[in-house]
Amino acid sequence: MNRSKRDRLRKSGWAIGSVADFLGLTKVEEALVDLKLTLSRRLKEQRSRNRMSQGQLAKVLGSSQSRVAKMEAGDPSVSIDLLVRSLLAMGTTRKELAEVIAQTGR
Repeated sequence: MNRSKRDRLRKSGWAIGSVADFLGLTKVEEALVDLKLTLSRRLKEQRSRNRMSQGQLAKVLGSSQSRVAKMEAGDPSVSIDLLVRSLLAMGTTRKELAEVIAQTGR
């Protein structure tokens, strides 16, 4: 958001803050949400690079297409463990996974 818009909103009585402020997240909770979303984006990127449909990935994982869609959307019901296992199943190396994790929050 540009500075002039932010100033106009503040003058009108609006509060400007982050999602973490709004939801009252701790730094740890904020980091976990960021990590989960980063892994979800990486999963979708990796699937696209592998030229796989969500249905094809679901077969590899022994899951359903709708579950893969939830994984890629960062649905709260999806665990970080499942995202990591899925990335590894698609050929992401541990080193690549570590790089993704290291870049989280930057």
